[in-house]
This record gives sequence, structure tokens and C-alpha cells, in this order.
Amino acid sequence: MHFYSVRDVERVLHLSRSTIRGLISAGFITPTRGPRREHRFSFHDMIALRAARALIQAKIPRKRIRRSLADLRRHLPETLPLSGLSISAVGDRVVVRDGHGHWQADSGQYLLGLDVSLENGVLRVVEHKPRRNTAPPRPDKDAEDWFAEALELEGVDPPAALAAYERSYTMDPHNVAAWINHGRLLHERGDTREAERIYRRALGECGPDALLLFNLGVLLEDLGKPSAALEAYQTALNENPALADCHYNLARLYESLGKSQHAIRHLGQYRRLLSHDGH
Repeated sequence: MHFYSVRDVERVLHLSRSTIRGLISAGFITPTRGPRREHRFSFHDMIALRAARALIQAKIPRKRIRRSLADLRRHLPETLPLSGLSISAVGDRVVVRDGHGHWQADSGQYLLGLDVSLENGVLRVVEHKPRRNTAPPRPDKDAEDWFAEALELEGVDPPAALAAYERSYTMDPHNVAAWINHGRLLHERGDTREAERIYRRALGECGPDALLLFNLGVLLEDLGKPSAALEAYQTALNENPALADCHYNLARLYESLGKSQHAIRHLGQYRRLLSHDGH
């Protein structure tokens, strides 16, 4: 299976690294890891990334985006056919055409138009911008609007992105992706104490979430709190035992604490999960 790097995603899909991180943190895709812990994106991941961005810009609710992406993944071919793919909105349906037929991915009115092809062995993804938006205008931004705006702002104006994420989860306290991205961005900017406060507020509002707990564990390690980090990682695995990065971090942390047996067990589980994803 061919994999693409973060740099490939930037070049092919014209997405910034911060946007890529935001889409991963929001749970829209789960790329695998390479031997140096770098993100590796499959053909399906590439299409899902671009589709997720287009659907966010069309102001589609996250639950419908997740459902659409899941259906998209189930029906995409393992490799790109020579005829290429066309992913578009037809009436109220998303349709994928590969030159041999088409199928419905999801129902609901939204705008999406992607052409995917190989040119001289290079993946090419082109998004067709709609000429007009048939959806009625909304006078005020809602939580999804603020979340989409925050994703756009991360790479150019991080303080404004932080404010937009806060507006998003203030309007919808159960918007766990906005909490996660807010905390992650604070952590990246070195504001670790505030990031911890945001993560713990998010747990109070949203309850245990695997990715939220994983990010909290990473932060607690950086704050020099290994015992608290272990607890966060273990709780994350209770929510999602298939979170490979969590097993890796636990293996590394247990090894540093001299608990080799625990480290070996989690490292083995990490490798099994990676092997499964690679197939």
C-alpha cells in the first residue's frame, strides 16, 4: 500500500499543517504512523481529508460529516482506477463515479465536488467550488461555523483560532472536537497550564473521550506528572482500546518507569494495531 506524508498532503490537497492536525484531532481521519512516528496517509485518508474540509466549509454538522466519510471509505476502491473518480452532489445525494458505475454515499443537501486522478503517477485532487449556495443564509454563526472558522485560522492567526474554538464550545458545550483543538493549540503555544484547565473542563462537559484523554496524557507528561499521565492514557484505552498512539506512549512511559513487562505488553499491542491498519 502506498502512503503519503504530511508534506504530500500539503502539496496535493493545499491544506496547511494546522488544518491537517485539526481534522485529525476532530476525529475525521486516523492516519497510521511510520517508523519515526510520522503520520502516514493512505489514498482513502487523502480523499477523506479533502472531503471533510469541503463539508466543513459547507457548514455540515459533524455527525453527518462522520457518517458521510464512513460511507465514502466503505465504497472507495483500494486503489485509484485509471479512469479516476468524481465525487459530487447530485440532488440531495453524494455520488461517486469511477467510470463503471456510481453509488450513493449519504443523503442530505450539501455541496461537494471533487475530481481525483493520477497524472504521470502523481495524485491530483481538484475541488469544484459551487457557483451559488442554495442553502438559506443564516444571520448568525452557530457552533459549527465557529469551529470551521477556527480550523481556517489556526495557520494564520492562532489567537483568533483560540477565540473561535471558545465561541464554538460555549455555544455547544458538548462539541468535544472544539475543546480538544483549543487545548491542543494552547499546548503547542506553550500555555500548558491553561491547556490542562481546558482539557479538564472538557471532561466535565463531555465526559470521557479517548482523544481528549490521550491529549491530556501527553500534556501531563510535559508537565512532569507521569502518574497522572498513566491514568489518562489508561482511561483513554478504556474508551478506545484501538488507539495505537496511546499504547505506544504507555509503552514508552512504562519503560521510563522501569516497568518492562507493562511496556512490552503495550508495545506489542501497538505493533499489532499498526499491522492491522497496514492491511
